[in-house]
Amino acid sequence: MPTEVKVPVLGESIVEGTLARWHKHVGDAVNAGDVLAELETDKVNVEVSATTTGVVIALHKHAGDTVAVGELIATLDEHAIAAAPTASVVPPAQSTPEPTPVAVAPATPVARNVAANAGVDLRTVSGSGPDGRITKQDVINKASSASVASAATPAPQSTTRREERIKMTRRRQTIATRLVQAQQTAAMLTTFNEVDLSRVMDIRKKKKDAFKEQNGVGLGFMSFFTKAVVSALKAFPAVNGEIQGDEVVYKHYYDIGIAVSTEEGLVVPVLRDADTLNFAGIEKGIESLAKRARENKLTMSELQGGTFTITNGGVFGSMMSTPILNMPQVGILGMHKIQERAVVVNGEIVVRPMMYVALTYDHRIIDGATSVRFLVHIKEILEDPDSMLLQS
Repeated sequence: MPTEVKVPVLGESIVEGTLARWHKHVGDAVNAGDVLAELETDKVNVEVSATTTGVVIALHKHAGDTVAVGELIATLDEHAIAAAPTASVVPPAQSTPEPTPVAVAPATPVARNVAANAGVDLRTVSGSGPDGRITKQDVINKASSASVASAATPAPQSTTRREERIKMTRRRQTIATRLVQAQQTAAMLTTFNEVDLSRVMDIRKKKKDAFKEQNGVGLGFMSFFTKAVVSALKAFPAVNGEIQGDEVVYKHYYDIGIAVSTEEGLVVPVLRDADTLNFAGIEKGIESLAKRARENKLTMSELQGGTFTITNGGVFGSMMSTPILNMPQVGILGMHKIQERAVVVNGEIVVRPMMYVALTYDHRIIDGATSVRFLVHIKEILEDPDSMLLQS
């Protein structure tokens, strides 16, 4: 008898998603547990699997369609026989035409959208991502090479300037909505300072090899900054708070969001109970979260409930920026590029590795003086990190 496949519960407060990709097509035989489709939600991608063995007799949605939780997307028949040259499968009348099979090589949803708009056949594209996965840049490169090849044939002169229209992914739409919401809701201000990272860099240089050998993970800057942030949050509890109606909730736990840039946009997985972790625990946690973020394997729970966020634009070369709050949090720290600069120390001009840091905060519950002192607290710890090391 026919078995209906519906969109599963996608996560707390998420009521719809985008059907990013079909893994099976009409006539395909499937076993219980086989992945039928991939859905893209605001934060993570979700696989929809078959709950029974059978044959796909209808696909009710196309890739790119918006689908709601509980909506019918496919029909299986437990007693049907897989399609063969002498057999035919008639889909239900309400079904849409069978989607065109996609390339064998895996591709990100963004890459598929770009390929569809640019007219690029994914079967002709070589993937440079993890496990040969085709990325947006791979498609763009292919489209560019095709344009160069076609340019070799003289074409009529045209004054038309080329434009390209690509629908935003659901994740990019959500990022855009939340950034605008943050600007419209919170009274955001940003304060700046600069940090001399000489001592931190000295410690990393002396201990990085032994640290890597002992813990199996590198000693980066994020563990130092995470430790400094937790210390500052304990000293200034309002920065770890949240506004709920006419109340301020002061949180006495420290779940630190670590902004990670992926091909499909920024995600902020959460490092839980950061105050209980030593340097190795922080580095391992961040490495694991970042790896799974870029592989699109984060769970919904790993993206919810942070109390404060750290973002590092310095990895892309940013010297200074004003980060936007990750609502409903009331504070976010922006790290930037480390740059050697001439500074005056004890009346002498010396060259030091300096970093500008920025704290964006919600002025509704955080005063300007508090924000400045919070950032100074972080600066003082990073410029004299020995006490931080002793506590670890």
